[in-house]
Amino acid sequence: MNLELLGALNELEKERGITILAKNTAVVWDGVKINIVDTPGHADFGGEVERALSLVDGVLLLVDAAEGPMPQTRFVLRKALQAGLKPIVVLNKVDKKEARPDEVLNLTFDLMVELGATEEQLDFPYLYAIGRDGRAWREAPKEDLSELFQTILEHIPSPRWEEGPFQLLVANLDHSPYLGRIAIGKVARGRVRKGESVAILKGDGVLSARVVAVYTHQGLERVEVEESLPGDIVALAGVEGVGIGDTLAAREAPEALPRLKVDEPTVALTLTANTSPFAGREGAHVTGQKLKERLLKELRTNVALQVEEVGPEVFELRGRGELHLAILLETMRREGYEFSVGQPRVLTKDGLEPYELLVVEVPQDRFGSVMEALGARRAEMVHMEVGERVRAEFVVPARALFGFRSLFLSLTGGEGLLSHTFHGFGPEAGPIPTRTTGSAVAMEAGVATAYSLNRLQERVQFFIEPGTEVYVGMIVGEHVRENDLDVNVTLAKKLTNIRAAGSDENIRLVPPRRLSLEEALEFLAEDELLEVTPKSLRLRKKVLDPSQRKRLVGK
Repeated sequence: MNLELLGALNELEKERGITILAKNTAVVWDGVKINIVDTPGHADFGGEVERALSLVDGVLLLVDAAEGPMPQTRFVLRKALQAGLKPIVVLNKVDKKEARPDEVLNLTFDLMVELGATEEQLDFPYLYAIGRDGRAWREAPKEDLSELFQTILEHIPSPRWEEGPFQLLVANLDHSPYLGRIAIGKVARGRVRKGESVAILKGDGVLSARVVAVYTHQGLERVEVEESLPGDIVALAGVEGVGIGDTLAAREAPEALPRLKVDEPTVALTLTANTSPFAGREGAHVTGQKLKERLLKELRTNVALQVEEVGPEVFELRGRGELHLAILLETMRREGYEFSVGQPRVLTKDGLEPYELLVVEVPQDRFGSVMEALGARRAEMVHMEVGERVRAEFVVPARALFGFRSLFLSLTGGEGLLSHTFHGFGPEAGPIPTRTTGSAVAMEAGVATAYSLNRLQERVQFFIEPGTEVYVGMIVGEHVRENDLDVNVTLAKKLTNIRAAGSDENIRLVPPRRLSLEEALEFLAEDELLEVTPKSLRLRKKVLDPSQRKRLVGK
């Protein structure tokens, strides 16, 4: 992974407060080296989770002492339990005013039972923590993390490792302009030395390579060593041609390890080169060939992504969820790429469609309207807790959540919390009303004026402001009714040399609604596209000419 891409993803992680890429570090405690791998919590980045779990021998389950186990907790915990890993539960943020650590501990135990944990896994140790202050303890509060590391040494087994010819499953890739491709994984058998020749066992053949350098981790740094340690997580430089899921093995014993299994994609969208009247103005990479090269490069490290070229300069992206694909699009945008994407859609499997586990937390007086909206989207409530706020869990078709977030924020006055994760496949739920509003579409090219926006704002919630350049077919706002509305936002007030006191009305415009990339994807209708450039997000109709659109509707 190049430094530019890594920097963009790190920036996105800080902005969103989530983990996107699995990362590893190492500390030495009481003479023992402990490798620590941070995994994403969101199911959309399950490919990262599955790769990270192939590197570890146990898990620290970090649970908010106030919020309790979230849908994302369920996903990662299920994967860890299925891998046979024993958990240590850390109840974090116990200093919060609303913290309820004992109740959250019971909820975590119940969740493990529900996910099929073994008796050994259910006999887990637990600690209390204030992560912000670097403190963790079992019973009496401590001022450091000493009891956490001691618990790890006592309860997490040492790495499973065999004597014999070298063997390693590649879980991640990196790249150095000086050393070439770098393969990262945990040594499963034997040892490897700098300068040694190894076999690369791929799904469709065998390659050979020479290890240019062997690195291990110390803190956040990579440290070069002459030889790998038993069971250590290492980075091997110079192994050109290797991919994630491949096995590196000694040339005299080329035996492959089982390849990483990744859950199938559930959401797809179509990506094309930008064809709007403003195409090429803001992007550095605008051609279909450049897009294809970037997507093929992404496939090397993003194991949960699938890409298929379905037409000239038209690519279908299939991922684990809307957020998974949105992060890729946002990353490409920040790298200078320009393109258009269509409405996301769910992928069915054997006649079954994907369902999500949705958790909402809202004020009591707002819950009725949220419940009504979810009922119309065929959601089934499976659990509810009532207090000052209502916390409820629903199983809902994944496609019903397209466009729901903005409606949810409106229904709760911005006071609601919403999260969801993949639940499983189920019977098709039938027609689901999602978006209940139409689009306001520009019918004239030019620059938007305050005069025009003011005349229309009773019927349209605008996405643009005065001075924004628009083209014919560009979506400039949301119509309050279900139908689309063609509007002219470029009209200027006709001026005369006659003025009377009070004849000019004061223009007071409602601030425009700024859509994030995810919100724009949720807004899209079937006949619409999202134009993505490094500087702008523009919604548009696939067919720009209004008369052509009317003829198509007539057919």
